[in-house]
Amino acid sequence: MSPRIAVFGAGMIGIFLGGQLAQTADVTLIGRPSMLDPLANGLRLTDSDGMDIDLPASAYATTADPSALSSADLILVTVKSMATPEAAAAIAAHAPPSTPIISFQNGVSNSDTLRAALPGRTVLAGMVPFNVAQRGPAHFHRGTGGGLVAEAAEALTQYEQTFATTGIDLKLSSNIIGIQWGKLLINLNNAINALSGISLARELGQRGYRTAWAMSMTEGMKLLATAGIEPVDPLPMPLKLMPSIMRLPDTLYRYVISAASGGKVRVDPHARSSMADDLERGRPTEIDYLQGEFVRLAQRLGKAAPVNARLVELVRAAEQGAPPLKAAALLAELRKA
Repeated sequence: MSPRIAVFGAGMIGIFLGGQLAQTADVTLIGRPSMLDPLANGLRLTDSDGMDIDLPASAYATTADPSALSSADLILVTVKSMATPEAAAAIAAHAPPSTPIISFQNGVSNSDTLRAALPGRTVLAGMVPFNVAQRGPAHFHRGTGGGLVAEAAEALTQYEQTFATTGIDLKLSSNIIGIQWGKLLINLNNAINALSGISLARELGQRGYRTAWAMSMTEGMKLLATAGIEPVDPLPMPLKLMPSIMRLPDTLYRYVISAASGGKVRVDPHARSSMADDLERGRPTEIDYLQGEFVRLAQRLGKAAPVNARLVELVRAAEQGAPPLKAAALLAELRKA
């Protein structure tokens, strides 16, 4: 019998994961009708490596009703971070107590929020390294690479093969905290990309934007060192070298990135951060769970995080309609902070 997997909060990441898993599992996508109604006639999944899958609507179920959690063998939580308490309430009301739950969300605190609200249940932290864009109402495209990571637990071992047979690499780790903080350092670029108003490829091609990311990362890494947290490298190059690499002139930067990855690293020309998508759609962003995590860490340590705090303020202004910032203007803001 195929495992029954529920994706709660099926947005771009959730639909992509659920669609791939639907090739071998019994998948139910639970989310907003605005996202799921267009899947009534099928779903197309593509990626930058050439994958192109067309799934008929019969391959998965869609619903806005959280009572669909009642039959799940495994729950993947992919809601935006600010909706985590709502997700926890729905799981508490409808999901079997024995069903394991993986938080595949941004930031480092969502699994803790779920655990606090769901005592006695198996709640595991996870990490999604890649970016997904919506190319059409029922077409979702993965623009960057990497495999999933989840907190090691016996409850998940039976699902490793399920993920693997659909082309999704799921690694179980005993150091999920280090992995989450390492990924968060990379995700600090979400705000830079959102503020730039351009694609990831174009943003990363400009030294000024990369320098802004480097400033945010450097401040974050200093705070992690003070807190005694060792982030795990999520990319082929060591995190400790990334700020210096980001600050290199454009031509030298491209050479180093290509050499470090064996020529395999590339960013899809259409890819952009989920925060950029949120701004375009007029939705609240997850800035409090990205740069905001470092601001709160600094407060706990009795330190300051002026660069990341200013980025929070700039994204808040963008949510209210402030226009995109050119690289020089963004750098000026951060250096002034």
